[in-house]
Amino acid sequence: MKPRDVLLGVFTALLWGFNFVVIKLGLATFPPLLFSALRFLVAAVPAVFFVGRKGIPWRVLVQVGLVLGVVKYSLLYLGVKVGMPAGLSSLAIQAQVPFTILLSSVVLHDSPSRMQRRGVAIALGGIVLLASTHQGNVDPVGFALVLAAAVAWAVTNVLLKGARGVDPFRLMIWMSLVPPLPLLVLSYLFEDGQVNAVSHMGAAGLGAVLYTGLVATVLAFGIWGRLLRRYSANLISPFGLLVPVFGMAFSTLLLHERLSGAGILAAALIFLGLLTVVLGPRIERKLASAAIDPTKVRT
Repeated sequence: MKPRDVLLGVFTALLWGFNFVVIKLGLATFPPLLFSALRFLVAAVPAVFFVGRKGIPWRVLVQVGLVLGVVKYSLLYLGVKVGMPAGLSSLAIQAQVPFTILLSSVVLHDSPSRMQRRGVAIALGGIVLLASTHQGNVDPVGFALVLAAAVAWAVTNVLLKGARGVDPFRLMIWMSLVPPLPLLVLSYLFEDGQVNAVSHMGAAGLGAVLYTGLVATVLAFGIWGRLLRRYSANLISPFGLLVPVFGMAFSTLLLHERLSGAGILAAALIFLGLLTVVLGPRIERKLASAAIDPTKVRT
């Protein structure tokens, strides 16, 4: 990869990591469902007038919009609202990686490699440990909601596997048209104080909406989509591992969040599992290649 593109990959992970701090701050102004609706409204308009759909089926847009935009983000925002730390949320939501592998194996019969199975086991072990940790600021209800959001993300990934060749940037822009209406209806039914929240949002509330909608969605996915068009997904996907690193760092520095010893161990296991899942197949291929050609093994 060109050095500039490496920096872009790191920068995108930084934007997404910081987004969890912004979500936490935005939820101090808006109810969760309303905040999510505003995010996607800002992401969709006016971007859809400048970014073509390019043949992405409406079926895919509606499915992804409902599962990812409505279900996943509602659960994530609710989880953070009820007490899940922002930094830990940035890590727990990455449980979508082992969940995607498990769902793909069952639904699509896409069997994981041996290293990926080990990575899934390690990550799930960390999740179980974290779920059993009632110390510090790990909220069990919030944790369950964020994990449910990770499952919804995994379902979305399986849906996207059936729609190959979809540009992720165009998909995010056009998919963002779907969530606002159902989210606003749900907000009307289950939340209070929406008008007051919008009319008194202030600079912090407005900044949170603009950042989550324009920066974390439009800009970040625009860069990510550009990198995916230039390079293999296997080369780009490891940058996603930096998201919880930045997320936990920003939450520690700006929100003063802390984890207990057990929480830190659980976070380390989850991250190690993710690392094994993402990089494991590449390591296996290199080992297999070296076994076939002994000259490739350095002594």
